[in-house]
Amino acid sequence: MAHQDRVPPLHESPEHLTTTVDQGPFCTARCTCGWRGPARRARSQARTDAQGHTTPEDR
Repeated sequence: MAHQDRVPPLHESPEHLTTTVDQGPFCTARCTCGWRGPARRARSQARTDAQGHTTPEDR
């Protein structure tokens, strides 16, 4: 029997990978775990939200 590595689904991934997504005049931070930040007009604030999500104290 061949060995297969199991790749966990995104919601099981131990690593939180965040990105920002533009939606019209707003920007939202999102994470591979399913978390979404509030809509912001400033991309810098959305990035701050994402950074806050990835810190161990905020999870």
